[in-house]
Amino acid sequence: MDETDLRHLRRAVELAGEALDAGDEPFGSVLVAADGTVLFEGHNEVSGGDGTRHPELAIAQWAASRMPVEERASATVYTSGEHCPMCAAAHAWAGLGRIVYASSSEQLTAWRESWGLPPGPVRPLPVTEVAPDVPVEGPVPELAEAVRALHARFADRS
Repeated sequence: MDETDLRHLRRAVELAGEALDAGDEPFGSVLVAADGTVLFEGHNEVSGGDGTRHPELAIAQWAASRMPVEERASATVYTSGEHCPMCAAAHAWAGLGRIVYASSSEQLTAWRESWGLPPGPVRPLPVTEVAPDVPVEGPVPELAEAVRALHARFADRS
């Protein structure tokens, strides 16, 4: 993890904040090519009723339709929260490379429990259980607290 990784990861957390400000769940992601070019940015858009509108899924779909296989494999997805199983599977099927996340599914589960919220509709498995060949880095302690604060604000609205 270097300063470039942290810069992109901070942007993913900013996008999570933008999602929250737009009335959505606080998740944000950035797709970065091997040469450092930012190819795609997105955040959760599930508030309209489609629970599959995760930025990590959108990245996988975008990459699969627009990037050659070898470029996908060398790209990195930076995300505020560890991929859910749906997104981890899409990432692997699209042939994307490394995932770097600020906070883990385990952390999010613990936070939600501490706030008295019910679990989500899908078991929170680590990416490595769903997509064992994908290189993964995270959580990043100095950013996980910022993500926790965003989720706490979201929980207060629930």
